[in-house]
Amino acid sequence: MYKDQIIIDGLQYCNWTRDYFKTLQKSGITAVHVTLVYHEMARETLTNFAKWNTLFEQNHDLIMRVDGVEDIVLAKKLGKVGIFFGAQNCSPIDDEIGLIEVLRKQGLLIMQLTYNNQSLLATGCYEKNDSGITRFGEQAIKEMNRVGMIIDMSHSAQKSTLEAIEISTRPICISHANPNFAHDALRNKSDEVIKALAAKGGLLGFSLYPFHLPNGSKCTLEDFCKMIAKTADLVGVDSLGIGSDLCLDQPQEVLEWMRNGKWSKAMDYGEGNASNSGWPDDLPWFKDEKGMENIYNGLMKYGFNEKEANQILGGNWFSFLQSGLEPKN
Repeated sequence: MYKDQIIIDGLQYCNWTRDYFKTLQKSGITAVHVTLVYHEMARETLTNFAKWNTLFEQNHDLIMRVDGVEDIVLAKKLGKVGIFFGAQNCSPIDDEIGLIEVLRKQGLLIMQLTYNNQSLLATGCYEKNDSGITRFGEQAIKEMNRVGMIIDMSHSAQKSTLEAIEISTRPICISHANPNFAHDALRNKSDEVIKALAAKGGLLGFSLYPFHLPNGSKCTLEDFCKMIAKTADLVGVDSLGIGSDLCLDQPQEVLEWMRNGKWSKAMDYGEGNASNSGWPDDLPWFKDEKGMENIYNGLMKYGFNEKEANQILGGNWFSFLQSGLEPKN
C-alpha cells in the first residue's frame, strides 16, 4: 500500500543530480521540500531559482515544480517527484518586508525565521540568550500569514518558537527536528513546544540526521519508530510527519557552509562538540530508495495502523500545505 500513497519528505538538501532524482523516483516519494537557501541574500536566492529552472528543464521526465498541493497530486499521477522550495534562514528577504511577497510569488513556500544564530526576526537555538521574536519578526510573521508563506522554526530557540506559534494566525511547522526526550540536542524540541505546536494545528517533521537521534548513527529503525510513538502519545498522530534533513553526497565544504555561512572565520561546531565536525555515518536503513518505505513498514510493525502510517509519511504534510499556502485577501 506504500506505493499507492502520497509520500512527502519535509526537508532535504542533497547533491541534486539526475542519478539522485532517479533514486527519489524509485523511492516512491511524491514530493520533497528542498532547501533553496541557507545564508544567501535576495540576489543570490534568485540565482538559486535559476539553477533549479535548469534542473527542471533537463530532468522534466523525473521532477516537476510544486507551487501548491494540486501539483503534488499531479506529480503522483505522472510518476514524477514534486519539488517545493524553502529557506532555512530569513536572509533572502534582506531587511525588507516587501520581499516576503516577492519571494512567495517566485516560489518560496516555506521560510525559517532563523538558522541557529540570532537573526533580524528571531533567536536561533545556539544562542545563549533567547530574546524571542523581534519587532521585525512579528511584522514578518503577519506578512507570511497574509501571502501564504509557511513559517518554519526548526533551528529556533524555545522562547522564539513559542512566540511564533502564538503570534501566527496560521499553523507553523518545525520541518526537521526531534523531541529532546529522544536526544538532548540544542535543536531538538521540548514537550512544551511540541504540545503548543500541535494545539495550534502545526506539524513536526521527524529528522533522520544522526546528530539529533537517539544513539546517533547507531539509531535503529525500531528506535526511530519508538520516538514517533512516544510523540504520538504526547500529541496524537495528526501533527506528525517526516523531514529527513537528508544531505546525501554533499562534500565537507557544504557542511561548513551550512554552519558558518559568511559570519564566522572559525569553524562552527554547532553544539560545541568538535567530534561533530564532519558528516555523520549514514543510517543503514535510510540511505537509498527504500528509506521512506522502511519507515512506513517499521511504523506498521511497531503498532501504528495503515491510516496512521499514511498520515505520518505524507498525509499530514499534504493537509498542512493545503491549508497554509493559500494567500489571504
